Amino acid sequence: MTVPVIRDFIAADMRAVDTVIRSRLTSEVALVRRVAEYIVGSGGKRLRPALVILSAGAFGYQGTHHHQLAAVVEFIHTATLLHDDVVDASALRRGRPTANALFGNAASVLVGDFVYSRAFQMMVEVESMHVMQVLAEATNVIAEGEVLQLMNCHNPDIGEHAYLQVIRYKTAKLFEAATRLGAILGGATLGQEQALASYGMHLGTAFQLVDDVLDYSGDHAATGKNVGDDLAEGKPTLPLIYAIQHGSADEAALIRNAIEKGGLDELELVIAAIHRTGALDYTRRQAEAEARTASAALAVLPNSKPRDSLLQLAHFAVTRDY
Repeated sequence: MTVPVIRDFIAADMRAVDTVIRSRLTSEVALVRRVAEYIVGSGGKRLRPALVILSAGAFGYQGTHHHQLAAVVEFIHTATLLHDDVVDASALRRGRPTANALFGNAASVLVGDFVYSRAFQMMVEVESMHVMQVLAEATNVIAEGEVLQLMNCHNPDIGEHAYLQVIRYKTAKLFEAATRLGAILGGATLGQEQALASYGMHLGTAFQLVDDVLDYSGDHAATGKNVGDDLAEGKPTLPLIYAIQHGSADEAALIRNAIEKGGLDELELVIAAIHRTGALDYTRRQAEAEARTASAALAVLPNSKPRDSLLQLAHFAVTRDY
């Protein structure tokens, strides 16, 4: 999931979250149970639930609603994965067949809807209008990010600013919601809540940028993805955008054509251009800048083990290889 010292620190809380997750996936419809349990049980870092736990802990929260909301955040993430894999026609996630590959697209979409709606049932139980506002906004923005990404597919003219908007909507928004929820539960001031939201947003952006790097340099066994998966889907991520802008005319034409067509026919040449232009180093530097901004936002918190863990997560986000 996360770095071992953090995993050990929040182990009891994460077991409680897992209990909530599994108890709330119940359904009288057998296929709903099978698909939901498959996707939730398929591994993953559980980073977003951990952010709820740690941010609540940073404000000394002593209740149990953080377990409920951590499960809600994981359910929202799970629903987006189910829908994402259908849209992207993905066959592999975390080294395992995707739910749509096993159960079909229709089942994946419909069970994704079930998981979304179950998340909203659970958030209502917390009886906080502020919590519901944060999660309702987050799910709406995430949906916009999905559509923006769809519009950008096979478009080599997307610039860095437009791409970062997609990241902040599609990925970072749920990180932001997770840390904001913990702050709300902990009774944070408005300024502290906004600082934790900033931490989550910049952490999520850094996390996605490193994913972009790993798409062209990661080890399949570690990442559970094939090198070049994004290119195969025609996604113009930051390494490609940078290489187009800083490569030779031939390299730019090669990458533009690869994005427009999708597929991996020219993968080796594209990767060579990415390395020659320093695109991966540039993308990692941008991720590191985002992580530093995230860490700086935590200055509003008193010293504590949860605060130290949040700082360690910012470091982990940009040094990981999976």
